[in-house]
Amino acid sequence: MTAVIAVPGSETQAAQLAQRLGTEVIATKVRQFPDGEVYVRIDGPVAGDDVILVGSLYPSPAERFLIVAFLASTARDLGARKVGLVAPYLAFMRQDVQFRSGEGVTSNYFAKLVSGVVDWLVTVDPHLHRHSSLDGLYAIPTTIARSASAIAAWIASEVKHPFLIGPDAESVQWVSAIAQDCNAPFVILEKTRRGDRDVEISKPPSEWNGHTPVLIDDIVSTGKTLIEATRQLRAAGASPPMCVAIHAVFADAVLDELRDAGAAGIVTCDTISHASNRISVCDSIAEAAKRYLDR
Repeated sequence: MTAVIAVPGSETQAAQLAQRLGTEVIATKVRQFPDGEVYVRIDGPVAGDDVILVGSLYPSPAERFLIVAFLASTARDLGARKVGLVAPYLAFMRQDVQFRSGEGVTSNYFAKLVSGVVDWLVTVDPHLHRHSSLDGLYAIPTTIARSASAIAAWIASEVKHPFLIGPDAESVQWVSAIAQDCNAPFVILEKTRRGDRDVEISKPPSEWNGHTPVLIDDIVSTGKTLIEATRQLRAAGASPPMCVAIHAVFADAVLDELRDAGAAGIVTCDTISHASNRISVCDSIAEAAKRYLDR
């Protein structure tokens, strides 16, 4: 048997996954004591079951992971056969190298923590930059659920004559896959980052003017990459671009700045709950999770 448990804030994601797996969501109680410590309780039988914890690790990733760890340990105490984690958005991937003396490489440390808490991990298109894969980081089995087919289906349905644009070299891995799935041309721009909120984007080619530009990025946090790419497109005479992102972090007031820069709008996948969610990746997540059940 399989039991699905929602990390607080991810109830919709948990319900969608449970429906696709033909099981139910087990109720829990998670709250804080007056001194800030965390109380957890699982209100259903899980003995002998494969337990799947479902929860994106944003916002407040450190606090959310502690809840995941407590729920996983509680499930084991109650007799769960295995405990897996479905984290549609996987946090702590940003600091993947030591840039300055004394810095911690937190992506490595977090991988060790997760590997000590759950038996397997499924996530959607993590921010792999200097890491070639999750396998070299995590000591547990990991599977990446890909968003490309869902994004491509949305573009094919909603955008006429799309021309896909990746704002930097990192984006080629998903932009090329999406372009192939929806049979659209694409180009990858060059980005120079000077700081967390200071980026420069190369000028886009103009031969695709007349198509609808679709800017695609994995994570929208400050949004500076998409904003600067939008400005370059509009300056080159392109139509207002539609922006598509996999993970809607939105650390700053991105929506207004994108519109001011000339974007037609932004849509995101539902890895993080946000008003911009238009693209569901639950089918891909469910297929990835099935690999670990009843093994």
